[in-house]
Amino acid sequence: MNGVPKDPPKAPTAARSGERPATDTHGPSGAHPSPAHARDRPRAQPSARAEKTKRDQRDLALVRRIRRGDHAAFRGLVRQYQNPIYALCFRMLGSREEAEDVAQEVFLTIHRSVHTWRGESRFYTWLYRVATNHCKNRIKYLSVRNFHRAEDLESTAYSQHLAANPTKGSTSPEQAVAGRRLEAHIVRELANLEPEHRVLIILRDFQGLAYQDIIEITGLPEGTLKSRLHRARVALKRRIHPYLT
Repeated sequence: MNGVPKDPPKAPTAARSGERPATDTHGPSGAHPSPAHARDRPRAQPSARAEKTKRDQRDLALVRRIRRGDHAAFRGLVRQYQNPIYALCFRMLGSREEAEDVAQEVFLTIHRSVHTWRGESRFYTWLYRVATNHCKNRIKYLSVRNFHRAEDLESTAYSQHLAANPTKGSTSPEQAVAGRRLEAHIVRELANLEPEHRVLIILRDFQGLAYQDIIEITGLPEGTLKSRLHRARVALKRRIHPYLT
């Protein structure tokens, strides 16, 4: 089995799932555009639903092969999901070392328990549920021992990663530096939120999962999910406010 990646996740982009549907290719009169105009048009992007269907079919094929003892299929599954799972663990735990250990445990659990997945939910939401449960258990384990593994802001691997990767959209070196420092502060303060709040911000705002996916992962009713996410965002905003002035 491949190990989890050694580099921390890239800076959060607060992406949202789903894409704007392709526009009508006909003109106002309903006539088809000329071939020249058609060549100039950007290709329509696949819909979010089509992408999910493709991912579900790929995951199901891998699971079937893994259940038959195909080790190459399991390595393919790890390659497919190791980056988002490591990113989830890193942001939940605030420590590169802990994230690596927990991400490894997640995939070992998946390997041992893949036969228990009945297809009642999407495979990747089941995988995320396993990962979030592992993270919460590790947080509880560390808190009982009064052991906080969040790394110092200036020495954390995430800060070092940001220093080598300028923030996209920056118009000057000064803005790039400020953006990197703010992102590092956000990750540090995120690790200080309650785990139940932390996981919702990570799943929705950092990894861009749809509400329905998060409902499957957490088991929360939609109303509870949205109200708890709102409180989590308010708490995080309050924590990072001093760094914005």
